[in-house]
Amino acid sequence: MNTEQIRAKTPGTKNVIHFNNAGASLMPQLVSEAVITYLQEETSRGGYETAHKRRNELKKVYSSVADFINAETDEIAIMENATAAWNMAFFSVDFQDDDRILTSMAEYASNYINYLKLQENKDVQVEVIPNDEHGQVSVSSLEEMMDENVKLISITHIPTNSGLVNPIEEIGDIAEDYSCLYLVDACQSVGHYPVDAQNIGCDMLSATGRKYLRAPRGTGFLYVNKRALPRLSPPFLDLHAAKWVSKNEYRVRDDARKFENWESNYAGILGLKKAVEYADRLGIENIWNRIVKLANKLRSQLSKLPEVAVRDIGQTQCGIVTFTHESVSPNSVQQKLAGKNINVNTSSKSSTLLDMQDRNLEQVVRASVHYYNTEEEIEKLVGVLQSI
Repeated sequence: MNTEQIRAKTPGTKNVIHFNNAGASLMPQLVSEAVITYLQEETSRGGYETAHKRRNELKKVYSSVADFINAETDEIAIMENATAAWNMAFFSVDFQDDDRILTSMAEYASNYINYLKLQENKDVQVEVIPNDEHGQVSVSSLEEMMDENVKLISITHIPTNSGLVNPIEEIGDIAEDYSCLYLVDACQSVGHYPVDAQNIGCDMLSATGRKYLRAPRGTGFLYVNKRALPRLSPPFLDLHAAKWVSKNEYRVRDDARKFENWESNYAGILGLKKAVEYADRLGIENIWNRIVKLANKLRSQLSKLPEVAVRDIGQTQCGIVTFTHESVSPNSVQQKLAGKNINVNTSSKSSTLLDMQDRNLEQVVRASVHYYNTEEEIEKLVGVLQSI
């Protein structure tokens, strides 16, 4: 991986040291140019006319995404973000009273809130799978919890706050032995970790464009396995997802696009396509290896600082590095780094309540690396923390 060449094609690296890739990555120039060019064409030609002219190029986003995660084209729905994708998948499940939902300690707030929302109307049980000694989902505990009443296993693959990578492939092996559905929140995973839908064995997987894929904000996608499609009924439909065939009848599409709606951000979709293809050319294994190398270096350097505690857990750890400072709050650390043109973020208890409560944490600093970061940038971040 030619980091120098990659950085030359990433204009933002000239302006900031960006360790907020778990929030939104710096876009490659080819992605931002594709979006801007499309918008300029819309300005001069009109929105409908531009979409019609570029329709074949826009359609290729489905095959680009499908190839990247080892899926089929008709298993992909393009969505405005990962939350919309996850919600559409979750509320498409035909939950009944006494159904059980199994989830993880590190589940993201938006997901868990909707488990609670569902309980307002359905007498379903939401149960949290215990962690193992590494702080990740205990596969053996999950196996013991399984029975015929489990309707859904819903797991956040890479949580927002801990460096953890949950063992979603092993979980998929267990789900395959039962008739339950398996939903993976891959918001922090796609473009970061080698996500292979077939290897995971999930029925549904939601993802965003803005994070490790380096696509524009307001883009994402939903993968739905063809075997699961007939079991899932979208909570709302429009004339794109279904066809009105008579006064008293409509017919729903039979592919994953039944989860979409008609109106879309076509400039963003084209940017998503370009970003996925760019990541594919670099190679997801190369990306993952580079990210892990940089993250491990950052953890190692942070661990040497006397007042800094690294807060990451899990047997496999990713590019999200979290830490606290003994005498300076996470918000203050973020501000001091921002003053040196270094972008990081913070993650608070409200985002991953169960995990943070369990570890007695209120808030952490989150420095998330990407393949375009450098060892020298890590040294600069650590240097600022030393000066604090």
